Amino acid sequence: MPRAVLGGLLGGIAMWIVGFIFWGTPLKYLALSQASDAASATIQATLAQQLAATGSGAYPIPWPDTPTGTQLYGHGPVAMVLFNNSGFAVLDTSALIGGLILGIVCALLLAFALARVTAGMSFGGRLTIVGLFAVAITTYSQLGQPIFNHAPWGYFVYLWISGIAGWLAAGAVIAWLLPKPVVAATVPPEAPSE
Repeated sequence: MPRAVLGGLLGGIAMWIVGFIFWGTPLKYLALSQASDAASATIQATLAQQLAATGSGAYPIPWPDTPTGTQLYGHGPVAMVLFNNSGFAVLDTSALIGGLILGIVCALLLAFALARVTAGMSFGGRLTIVGLFAVAITTYSQLGQPIFNHAPWGYFVYLWISGIAGWLAAGAVIAWLLPKPVVAATVPPEAPSE
């Protein structure tokens, strides 16, 4: 159990580092589309004017569950606005710390599961299990967005790849730290007595 806890802690840090590489460096621009400063200021002012009273939330624009909204939705353009009434720093320290804690909690859960389910397996076998689950879960949760919600493929493919990379980094650390399989020594057969 101590090795699983250590693996979970270090795996969470590895997951956080991979996430930072994908989302805290200029690599993130592979996934993001950019509006001009003038367009951003206009959209920000409109958001503040139209949504500030109802508060932070996820807003499908236009709202599709009215006759007018359904018609507008069909014509486009459409958006899912993740609206926050408050501003915050671009590199928000509390988000970085919260993300690290989340990564550690998730990696600890992974470590406990691997320790329980993969006892006696090799590093490669454990990492294969992590990889298969990482691909299966992130494929449905991340690539499901462009399929179900017509969200932009580029952003969610990038998010999917970053998720798989994070889980593989955590899984590699955990799989390496868990007890190695015990290889039974082969005993040569006794010579027949005469």
